[in-house]
Amino acid sequence: MTVPERRILLAINEETKLAGVRDVERALREALETHGLAESIQIVDTGDLGLVGRGVILRTQPDNILYGKVSVADVEELVKAHLVGGEPVERLRIHADPEQGVYRGAQTRIVLWNCGIIDPESLEEAIAAGAYEALGKVVEERISREEVIDIVTRSGLRGRGGAGFPTGRKWSFTAEGEPKYIICNADEGEPGTFKDRLILEGDPHRLIEGMILAGYAVDARKGYIYIRGEYSLSIERMQKAIDDARAAGLLGQHILETDICFDIEIRKGAGAYVCGEETALIESIEGKRGYPRRKPPYPGGFGLWGQPTVVNNVETLANVPPIVQLGVEWFQSYGTESCPGTKVFIVLGHVSYPGLIEVSMGTRLRTIINEFAGGVRNGGRFKGALLGGAAGAFIDESGLDVEMDFDSLREYTAVLGSGSILVLEEEASIPDLLHGILRFFRHESCGQCVPCRAGTRALLAIMDRVIAGEGLPGDLDLMVEVAETMQARSLCPLGQSVILPVTSALRAFRSEFEALLPVRS
Repeated sequence: MTVPERRILLAINEETKLAGVRDVERALREALETHGLAESIQIVDTGDLGLVGRGVILRTQPDNILYGKVSVADVEELVKAHLVGGEPVERLRIHADPEQGVYRGAQTRIVLWNCGIIDPESLEEAIAAGAYEALGKVVEERISREEVIDIVTRSGLRGRGGAGFPTGRKWSFTAEGEPKYIICNADEGEPGTFKDRLILEGDPHRLIEGMILAGYAVDARKGYIYIRGEYSLSIERMQKAIDDARAAGLLGQHILETDICFDIEIRKGAGAYVCGEETALIESIEGKRGYPRRKPPYPGGFGLWGQPTVVNNVETLANVPPIVQLGVEWFQSYGTESCPGTKVFIVLGHVSYPGLIEVSMGTRLRTIINEFAGGVRNGGRFKGALLGGAAGAFIDESGLDVEMDFDSLREYTAVLGSGSILVLEEEASIPDLLHGILRFFRHESCGQCVPCRAGTRALLAIMDRVIAGEGLPGDLDLMVEVAETMQARSLCPLGQSVILPVTSALRAFRSEFEALLPVRS
């Protein structure tokens, strides 16, 4: 595929659509035509470029200049000054050192390698960028199902949905029985988390190939992608990619003229946080209320419609094609010994460059914040961070040098979780943030089990008192007691995980909570 020497990469995602990116795109095409540049400069509708909160974002190539908050009114100046005259428009330019994480070159990208480069709606561009090469290798070299499972097992790939369970082992647990199913969990209901959405929007064929390989490995012939209904662009792009792959003989019956048969269907979720739990997700696909099931039995033996089922996260499945294509040693050259590979992180909050990055597992939190997100905004002082989303853990300055991988964080009594990192500057209120988290858990509790149904109500009632300055003696210890009961007795991870934000906030920032309690004589 011939690519023009000069290109404009235009980020198309849910955020930029709301900011008017389609109007900007039309204005750009008209301006390029007016200035005689339509043939020499290609506009590429691509996935996310890594930054958030900057409105319409575009990058010019080959000079690699990034612009943000571009409006229709800015287009003529941008084309005339920069693309014709060679002078960047400084008022729109996002200034960052090219070595920083906002630029791809500073990152270690595996999952996001094509995101922000290819047109995600083009099968041809995806193939030119390497899509379906791993599938072709399996066919050409006659790699058996058992060998695919062995490759993934030896690679050390661990589930990127938060639990970190070894992916190959999970596949090997799939019991005998027909039919079997592969489910991709793209529900992504964790607040402050959108990594999976940007994979879906930026490189949908990578996910399809990962699901085909997983289906082949466990002898499943049908897969479902469970996407939350609010992800309209993700759904549109995935459906087009599925249709295009099927038309090209890459999905359906006798893929690549072999005995491999696998097809994919999208199922929309209704936005329930609890449906991120694999058994609640299965219940939802079956058309039932999204209640978690009691385990055992586990989905590997009794999953969708009572059949053996593998449930993997988007990021997990997106790692499979390069592992099969490039090998175990290549994958293990990134990350740590117990957590090889890379991790996609969402860095939000009080940083200079909030957005999405991909780095090797084990990268220190300090490095992620300072070198990849530009440090605390406006030269502010770091106070703390919430790692892993609402169900994650608060850390203070003592945690800045923790290595961001499953095992290192567990030793620090924190979790990798969804990969969300909410950075907080000195003025941030930890009690207010915890109050919001408890409101979220109260709202999202499905109510099936008493410990979670009653516990989330009790925790919110206590926190309401504390925030109002009407807390009672022993309220902070009572919160920990309630959370511990929920952890021990709740049916699913929603109720079990509330203990982490509660205890970590009180451990690292207890004085802030105590300052809200009334002085009693």
